[in-house]
Amino acid sequence: MRHNKKNNHLGRKAAHRDAMLSNMATSLIMHKRIFTTVPKAKELRKFVEPIITKSKEDTTSSRRHVFSILQNKFAVTELFQNISQKVADRPGGYTRIIKTGYRLGDNAAMCFIELVDYNENMLGDGAAKKAKTRRSRRKGSGAAAAATEPKAAKSAAKKADEVVEEVQQSEATASDTPVAEESAAQE
Repeated sequence: MRHNKKNNHLGRKAAHRDAMLSNMATSLIMHKRIFTTVPKAKELRKFVEPIITKSKEDTTSSRRHVFSILQNKFAVTELFQNISQKVADRPGGYTRIIKTGYRLGDNAAMCFIELVDYNENMLGDGAAKKAKTRRSRRKGSGAAAAATEPKAAKSAAKKADEVVEEVQQSEATASDTPVAEESAAQE
């Protein structure tokens, strides 16, 4: 019976599974984001988060323990020097899984797993948003606005430009009349 045995074996023997998770953890630490299947990412999260927690305490004992798991001195150095400094005030939840869809060949569910504090796009969302006004009709300037406008908006903008040109031409012809010259001479 398999009472309370909740880990996913990923179709591998224990030694193969440990080696694979160690290699994936090293890649995650070095590259900050990796692309893998969802079951592997969920197992990697359970594998790497205790290692990152251990790296918060920079002692010889914790370095030796982490090295015995990862077997890569460059990953251990990166973990203890850079990553542990960024996650020092975070109580857990160092990784994020973002599902991306299904693989073309075998329809396996794919995802990104990344370190939370290293994604600048998600960190900068709060400050980057602009306040929108409800009454604004202007979409922007240049070719970027022209590329995003629908056809109806483009034709309406064209008609508005034609009306403005006609008004300018009528004002120009009105200034050529003698009445306008007399008023200009009086001033």
